[in-house]
Amino acid sequence: MNASPATPVSTPPARAALKPLDAALDELLAYATALPDAESVLTFDADGRVLAQDLTSSLNVPAHDNSSMDGYAVRAADCADAAAVLQVSQRMAAGISANGLLPLAPQSAARIFTGAPIPPGADAVVMQEDCVALEGTTGEGAGPRVQVKVAPQPGQWIRRRGEDVAAGSVVLQRGERLGPASLGLAASIGFDRLQVARRVRVALFSTGDELVMPGEVLPQDMKPGAIYNSNRFFLRTLLQRLGCVVTDLGIVPDRLEATIAALKTASDGHDLILTSGGVSVGEEDHIKPAVRALGELNLWQIAIKPGKPFAYGHIGGAHFIGLPGNPVSSFVTFLVLVRPFILKLQGAREVAMKSIAAPAHFTWARADKRREFLRVRQNAAGGLDLFDNQSSGVLTSAVWGDGLLDNPPGRTIAHGDMVQFVPFSSLLC
Repeated sequence: MNASPATPVSTPPARAALKPLDAALDELLAYATALPDAESVLTFDADGRVLAQDLTSSLNVPAHDNSSMDGYAVRAADCADAAAVLQVSQRMAAGISANGLLPLAPQSAARIFTGAPIPPGADAVVMQEDCVALEGTTGEGAGPRVQVKVAPQPGQWIRRRGEDVAAGSVVLQRGERLGPASLGLAASIGFDRLQVARRVRVALFSTGDELVMPGEVLPQDMKPGAIYNSNRFFLRTLLQRLGCVVTDLGIVPDRLEATIAALKTASDGHDLILTSGGVSVGEEDHIKPAVRALGELNLWQIAIKPGKPFAYGHIGGAHFIGLPGNPVSSFVTFLVLVRPFILKLQGAREVAMKSIAAPAHFTWARADKRREFLRVRQNAAGGLDLFDNQSSGVLTSAVWGDGLLDNPPGRTIAHGDMVQFVPFSSLLC
């Protein structure tokens, strides 16, 4: 009797390998074409905005050689001897014109104040703490005199014309993200208004039937399985810190048709749609099919921990980014991926995450295949302490910590190993 042929066993298709973070970020940023629009704002109101023009100075700063100290302008050669005594022939205050200044006569000094122009012939300033003012006398040499107790070096305490800014130079480049110092620099060369990239328009919503809003349901009235929507609060705040205009579309139910309707609404009039939740592979995760129904999905799932279920695509003229629902995953992927994406949309030149080397003051024996971002805190000795619970649902780890440890795939950490530390202070602004 012939044996019946064996029934073939179907082999499930192999899962695509997770994309490494650097490759995913390069791909993501390649889609982030800078928005073409710019607007003029008061320099007072430009903090955090991205400059849309080169700023070229039409003047020298400082406009003339001037003193950086209160003291006496002298000829250094006249003060080579210890305790030289000079006649005080002039008085120079800040704000006087540098035009038509009288030359400093040999063996004399000019009383001078910070910011005042240096008289012709003077080549040094001696601070007043190194001088002794002498009473005037009658007869030859009458008038105020000064004794210089310390021999000066030529050029000391003189700020040279144009040493800060030279006329005709580009002081701030297009793509500079403006901060307090750069705004002061812009003002120092006469700019009271600046051309900056317009604000990115972002539609934000969360998905999940389990989500409720604080204030709408009291803790004692929460249904089993319900949780407060924390992601909505920190994502909206992070977007606003980046200067975005946020349209908050609230919470969308876990239904495909509701998700499609929300994405369609969000794509109208926005540059970016940002969602949290619904990007994993569960039966109630509807973001992926909904995006594909309306547009295209270009990137899905990245080899990072926390934050693997990350998605990017297009719907109409809007970019789409889907973040994981777990709060720490959502928080970390925003900082690592969404923040540089938004900065690039604004035309910023520098978008890369910056890290510094620091010693680990803990042991991490659990190497992972994915690149990990551990929540850590720098201690008084300069080392990094690790939060005990690194679960993607423990948001207290991001409050306790002051940064992320960027750990490569497959690496264990021994106490004292040098690791890469990314301070939150460089990311939360």
